[in-house]
Amino acid sequence: MTDFVTVDFRARLLEGVRSAGHEVMAIYQRDFGVELKNDASPLTEADVVSHHALVDLLRSITPEVPVLSEESADISFEARQSWGRYWLIDPLDGTKEFVKKNGEFTLNVALIEDGVPVFGIVHAPALGAGAGTTWFGQQNLGAWKQFDGGQPTPIAVRELPGVNHEAWKIVGSRSHGSDEFEAFCSALPEHERVSMGSSLKLCLVAEGAADLYPRLAPTCEWDTAAAQAIVTAAGGSVLNAYTLAPLRCNQQESFLNPFFVVCGQQDERWIRALKESLN
Repeated sequence: MTDFVTVDFRARLLEGVRSAGHEVMAIYQRDFGVELKNDASPLTEADVVSHHALVDLLRSITPEVPVLSEESADISFEARQSWGRYWLIDPLDGTKEFVKKNGEFTLNVALIEDGVPVFGIVHAPALGAGAGTTWFGQQNLGAWKQFDGGQPTPIAVRELPGVNHEAWKIVGSRSHGSDEFEAFCSALPEHERVSMGSSLKLCLVAEGAADLYPRLAPTCEWDTAAAQAIVTAAGGSVLNAYTLAPLRCNQQESFLNPFFVVCGQQDERWIRALKESLN
């Protein structure tokens, strides 16, 4: 994979994703309509515009690599099973936050190899000035955060605070809570919660600004793959809440993820709390 995503290749991808972010921001800064998809989730003009911009970008750079997007996910598992390598994108993750205009939405692009997210870009066009804020990571090479198109800064997960140190920081969803999440938090050591929208929650763990993100509610693979690649490249993990195995993509007909936990490292204190919350 390292040979596939070269430095020049990565730079072209980052520039293209930021360009798509500019298109999204042009819609964000004016009035726009909101439709409902079959699952009652919102869909805006920005979702569609970003989808086309990102698909065109990836097909122009890697025409031989299939592209799967949330907005074009009607590809059978039978067809997808033959994909050793493919792009998985969420054109607008956090559409509810986009509609609320709180800035907590992202454009997500992931490269999947044999079910594993090995490269990812998460771009938040409304956070920061100018070109927004971008996180990206690549297997075996590291992870970075980039403000407004400036120089990337390496990021890494942090160690969990000790018993006599500051409280743990637990990330929760801005728009999607669950009883399991509340039970998990109540069984943890002293902690404080941070609410955030979209895949930004995973990026907080990747950059060491938070310790855990327990997602004990439904998500799809395109919601998490890009940020999972970043978390992993930063030294952390995105683990199935029931098996503690890393999440994998394209393993079944459904795109739904199991419940999961994003962490810097495994620790018996949160693992015990997790088991209690799921019983």
